[in-house]
Amino acid sequence: MGRAVTEPVLVLGGAGFLGSHLTEALVEQGFQVRVFDRAKNLIRVAAGPHVEHFEGNFADASQLARALDGCETVFHLIGTTHPKTSNDDPVHDLEANLVATVRLLEAARRCKVKKIVFASSGGTVYGIPASVPIPEDHKTEPICSYGIHKLAIEKYLRLYDHLYRLDYCVLRISNAYGERQEPDSAQGAVAVFLDRALRGEAIDVWGDGATIRDYVYAGDVARAFRLAARHSGTRRIFNIGSGRGVSVNQLLNAIEALLGRPVPRRYLQGRPFDVPASVLDISLAASDFGWKPEVPFELGLVRTLEWLRASDRRYRTVGPTGSIR
Repeated sequence: MGRAVTEPVLVLGGAGFLGSHLTEALVEQGFQVRVFDRAKNLIRVAAGPHVEHFEGNFADASQLARALDGCETVFHLIGTTHPKTSNDDPVHDLEANLVATVRLLEAARRCKVKKIVFASSGGTVYGIPASVPIPEDHKTEPICSYGIHKLAIEKYLRLYDHLYRLDYCVLRISNAYGERQEPDSAQGAVAVFLDRALRGEAIDVWGDGATIRDYVYAGDVARAFRLAARHSGTRRIFNIGSGRGVSVNQLLNAIEALLGRPVPRRYLQGRPFDVPASVLDISLAASDFGWKPEVPFELGLVRTLEWLRASDRRYRTVGPTGSIR
């Protein structure tokens, strides 16, 4: 999939945080891209000669079928929950994500889709890791409904490949960050922390700040999707991360260094669905389809900060940035 093609590709959630990065990357490679998303999100991605908008509800199979018609490759990045909200209402989590995805697979089969590339979760499907970095063959014992539904979708993808030869690839993504990540979301520590810091507000830290995560830049994730779509090997599941662990305290220290001033912190009791450390082994993606992260964490942090400042005038008068480039 590295050259221009005539048939369109479909990005489910293509106007969201990661989806918009993927849409841009595909357009740059010469693809005709169909973006399926909610109306309020579609305004983030301009329509044009290479981008077609499909407004719809992921749970509506008829709306999905309209977008699927004529597409051979589908990128599935739609998710309606995150780890905390999934535990708050696991029934909704299953209906809105797992059941809706099975409907998608049925529609894809009828529309003769050839391949689905799915955004799974490297941060939740494994549960509490026995070792770090975590390889793809590590046991999967998720401790939140979000991780369970992601893992179940992986199993359904395998089932549909077995029954109907619907090819697939699963990307277990670590903690993605970068431009266009919503700062008012309950998920995405980088954007949330930068937003609070720029506004001079105290940042809530769940636990003692020693929790370690693997932060991967959104542009690198988009490139992984594009490469995974043309992958034809026997392995179907790949970790996508930076391969580097950063603690919450280290993240806050990096933000302080960028802003040139201290950031107030408020340490709270830890949450039961947070695993203590999650860093992915990304060697299979490198060996099987040549993917490696290219943007180091420090540079990605600068880009995210600059995007936040450019997108909201409230930020532009609060403190200087550092000199990291």
